Amino acid sequence: MWIDTHCHLDAAEFGADAAAERARARAAGVDWCVLPAVRADDFERVRALAHAWGDVYALGIHPLSVPQATDADLQRLEQALQRWRDDPRLVAVGEIGLDFFVPELAAEPQRSRQLTFFQAQLALAHRFGLPVILHVRRSVDVVVATLRALARRGMAPCGGIAHAFNGSLQQAQSLLALGCKLGFGGAATFDAAHRLRRLVAELPLQALVLETDAPDIPPQWLYVPAAQRAAGQAPPRNSPAQLPRIGAVLAQLRGLSPQALARATAANAAQVLPRLGALWRQHAA
Repeated sequence: MWIDTHCHLDAAEFGADAAAERARARAAGVDWCVLPAVRADDFERVRALAHAWGDVYALGIHPLSVPQATDADLQRLEQALQRWRDDPRLVAVGEIGLDFFVPELAAEPQRSRQLTFFQAQLALAHRFGLPVILHVRRSVDVVVATLRALARRGMAPCGGIAHAFNGSLQQAQSLLALGCKLGFGGAATFDAAHRLRRLVAELPLQALVLETDAPDIPPQWLYVPAAQRAAGQAPPRNSPAQLPRIGAVLAQLRGLSPQALARATAANAAQVLPRLGALWRQHAA
């Protein structure tokens, strides 16, 4: 059993093919997908897809969506969490976090605006007793500092997943100490990703969960170099159906069988996302 802890099957890149892609992933052995929202306008759709496909979902406002978001969107998030608070398929608040890779977002005023939205969504996660799915691109230290400050006040969310982790060992350890798991996917399949592959190999097995971030972050075998993209070759979209092959590469890095890594990372996902864990155990019974 494979669990894709982060894929955006509601994205426009999938369009009318989304259901077929989900069916292809299930045929490949991906039993569960976590569908995180990125905008308030996505809340209804990700919930509907999760229920239609037997998956789970998260609600949040992505840092890349913050420039277009309003305070009313935070109110919509609060209302949605309240409305569906008893939905067993609502497993987290996400995708939320900070992005300091994009220059416009790393500079003021958007840097502070991101932090405001992040803190507000963390407060909602704490209020509703949900873990978080964190976007931490070039921002791990600030994310960690924010979570630590909340923990000192007894207001931290109950764990979560640092999606697409690509930081240092020290940053990884800081997130683990805060109750987070670390999401790894296609980026770790690249031969040149030495530091990332070393983390996959050396971190405690209980730290890892798997993801695709489909349609983004393709594995090495789907990657189209910049020169070919400039020449007009469109990159293929990533898919949750790629997760078993991604997992096989990561299993080899750890000296495990793919089946052993699938079992361990599924158990890790079930632990950090308790509502997913409850559904997972029902499914296995």
